[in-house]
Amino acid sequence: MPVYRLSKRLAFPSPEMAGEGGLLAAGGDLSVQRLVLAYSMGIFPWYSEGYPILWWSPDPRLILVPDEIKVSKTLRQTIRQGRFRVTVNEAFEDVIRNCATVKRKDGQGTWITQEMIRAYIRLHKAGYAHSVESWDGNELAGGLYGVMMGRAFFGESMFTKKSDASKVALVVYATELARNGFEFIDCQVTTKHMKSFGAQEISRAEFMKRLEKALKGVGAGA
Repeated sequence: MPVYRLSKRLAFPSPEMAGEGGLLAAGGDLSVQRLVLAYSMGIFPWYSEGYPILWWSPDPRLILVPDEIKVSKTLRQTIRQGRFRVTVNEAFEDVIRNCATVKRKDGQGTWITQEMIRAYIRLHKAGYAHSVESWDGNELAGGLYGVMMGRAFFGESMFTKKSDASKVALVVYATELARNGFEFIDCQVTTKHMKSFGAQEISRAEFMKRLEKALKGVGAGA
């Protein structure tokens, strides 16, 4: 299937037009308006430094249902011990910059470019992007960030400096999302790490149905 070249017009082709690997379009920009539109259509940016912005809608899609998260006995014990203090939106810029230092498994460096960092900081200031932090005393030990729209949380990246710090952040936040009736955490692409928490692959068609339900009647950026 063709890869669509985006213009300055604020629009995307249908996610159903994505190629076998999930690549849908190239170009455009990372404005708040375009990113909000992309996430509302089940599309996200993912590219490397020096390349055009690439937009994806993979099939299958990996999601984690918050109230179905699997937590190991050892991790539950760590959470009960209170080793890490978990906060939300206290250090967004620190979290995303730490996530940018995590190397990709293919050895090609990080996918979180400086352009992406600036864009998601803007998205955070607009009320859509959120961070979850794990603190060991006053030290940022781990965390994650993503985009919230309606009752959906689109996970982008996570990092850890101390064992289990990011895992604790994920479990504590997922528990809070479950309490608030969130439909899913979007994990985007399949990884063993997220599958160990109970994340499941679903078709793009099913993902779009769940996304529509998550966005129905609920303001984005809540």
